[in-house]
Amino acid sequence: MLNLVSILIGLVALLVALVGIIPFPFVPMLNWIAFPIALVGAAVGMFSRSASGRNLNLLVLLISGLRLFLTGGLI
Repeated sequence: MLNLVSILIGLVALLVALVGIIPFPFVPMLNWIAFPIALVGAAVGMFSRSASGRNLNLLVLLISGLRLFLTGGLI
């Protein structure tokens, strides 16, 4: 059950992170929202037996964190 919750959280975070990749003014700041959502999803995924939800959230953390790192967190 926790794996399903983690996957749902990860899908929401992935959607927000993918919209945040668009290089339009102030849109990439959505990665600041996607990062903590994926962090919560990864924490929930740690408590489940399966690793797929945790891995999805770690992927979203990597995408949004890399985007924030490369642009200095602003653009």
